[in-house]
Amino acid sequence: MKLARFFLTGVFFGIVLTKAEAVSWYRIYEMFQFQSFHMFGIIGTALFTGIIGIQLIKKKKLKDFNGFPITIIDKERGFWRYIIGGSLFGLGWALVGSCPGPIFILLGTGTYAVAVVLIGALLGTYIYGLLKEYLPH
Repeated sequence: MKLARFFLTGVFFGIVLTKAEAVSWYRIYEMFQFQSFHMFGIIGTALFTGIIGIQLIKKKKLKDFNGFPITIIDKERGFWRYIIGGSLFGLGWALVGSCPGPIFILLGTGTYAVAVVLIGALLGTYIYGLLKEYLPH
């Protein structure tokens, strides 16, 4: 029952993203063609909200739902790994027309063809898990 509020929050968030057309393949296509500001506005809002949220967690020393302190480990400085990783992520997003979060929302709306994308995402994650020790980090 403790997790019900997180489930309901996720359902609400999925409805909001669907109504805002953030899971629309056409909106994503427009973004990658630089024809519309719609998705850039949504991503910018998410980025701003995330920055504020992380700063609040650090400043107020907030705890998770089990009562343990939330620790955010600083990432190592780097340039190329973020450029290469971000480019690969962006190319995958552009090719399938969906980032990982909306995959589940699209499945919930009855777009079952996106199950192929989900399988590809899970397979890619599994392969990364197998190869991560051999990759530069």
